[in-house]
Amino acid sequence: MNMKDQSTVVKTEHGLTVAGTRITLYQIMDFLKANYSLEEIMICFRLTIRQVTEVMKYIETHRDEVEAEYQQVVALAEANRRYWEERNQERFKQIAKMPLKAEHADLRRKLHEWKTQSSTIE
Repeated sequence: MNMKDQSTVVKTEHGLTVAGTRITLYQIMDFLKANYSLEEIMICFRLTIRQVTEVMKYIETHRDEVEAEYQQVVALAEANRRYWEERNQERFKQIAKMPLKAEHADLRRKLHEWKTQSSTIE
């Protein structure tokens, strides 16, 4: 099988993915929507020019399908975020009320000093 026969975009259990990687097209879409350049995307994901070019061709050719799946992924991620935020809300309140351990008090003091110093520099 030559390179022309191999698809850069494949469907996996994680959705549309760059072949041979764990990078989904939805991750790349996040970067595109955040106005990253193709070069920045290539660097961040360690993709080749060929991979990025073929991914972009796939996205353009299948715009409606990719966008619909992307919106589903975004909605699911938001639902998961809300679920865990609500589930952990009570625990976060309990943790906030706990007394500081002696070894953590010194670290918090140093962090507070550092924040104070860095805010006066700006």
